[in-house]
Amino acid sequence: MKHFLDIADYSADDIQNLLTLSDKLKKELKQGQARPLLKDKVLAMIFQKPSLRTRVSFDMAMRTLGGDALYLSPEEIGLGKRESIADVARVLSGYVHIIMARVFSHQHILELAKWSTVPVINGLSDYNHPCQALADSLTIKEEFSSFKGLKVSYIGDGNNVAVSLMKIVTKLGADFFIANPKGYDMPEEDIKAVRDYNGIVKLYREPQDAAKNADVIYTDTWTSMGQEEEEKKREKVFPPYQVNQELVKMAKPNAIVMHCLPAHRGQEITDEVADGPQSRLFPQAENRMHAQKAILVRLLLGGDSDAK
Repeated sequence: MKHFLDIADYSADDIQNLLTLSDKLKKELKQGQARPLLKDKVLAMIFQKPSLRTRVSFDMAMRTLGGDALYLSPEEIGLGKRESIADVARVLSGYVHIIMARVFSHQHILELAKWSTVPVINGLSDYNHPCQALADSLTIKEEFSSFKGLKVSYIGDGNNVAVSLMKIVTKLGADFFIANPKGYDMPEEDIKAVRDYNGIVKLYREPQDAAKNADVIYTDTWTSMGQEEEEKKREKVFPPYQVNQELVKMAKPNAIVMHCLPAHRGQEITDEVADGPQSRLFPQAENRMHAQKAILVRLLLGGDSDAK
């Protein structure tokens, strides 16, 4: 692994190995036996978009692995504006060991990776969210052990989170069902690309059709950061796609509910579901840190390290 930019770049075995390492590192931390695998290593964190989970989970991932993290705000860099992305990548490559960027445009991630001589991690772009997907799959694996035969149902906008979730669960053998309003579909090229993966994909308009007999029900905000001008329109379109108790009852009795957060309670998800017994929202959020530790270790130490 040179960079971590897109789930499509990795095989099912690659992802399973990352999940195994995530689980190992998580258990070590819980047992008070975390190893300083990344001692003297520094992560630069570039933020165009603010985030509670991305910032804290990457920072704490580096700390618990014995390394350090440096936060760079939008004002400090002005990625592609104050200074070219190529120049930022080459300058940072001389200071730090690895770069994570949370950006608006996926092209910015690709440019960083092109010019950087150190590994680059996609902390989120308008196209995808691979770190979230790895944490999501860790959460699902902890619940069900195996992905084979699972039905993962996504309710809502076919956005960057949905794209990465579809890629990772179908690579691992689960089936991916999505229900979204017309005009808010997933990219057709991504749907076609995963047809060769290990799980099937089914597309619906009615949320009840996707939720029926699901093992996992997943949702996200109706309006993502950068789409604020669409908020009023989306608030009229998406109410039928709310994940509420009535919808959850259509899933299997042991189904879990997931959300990448932040949640707009009372919109895409109700308090009753978000705080209910089937919710895994907060274990899922914690798993961002553990999954990202595995990414950091693999990128910095490689597959032959003693972190196995």
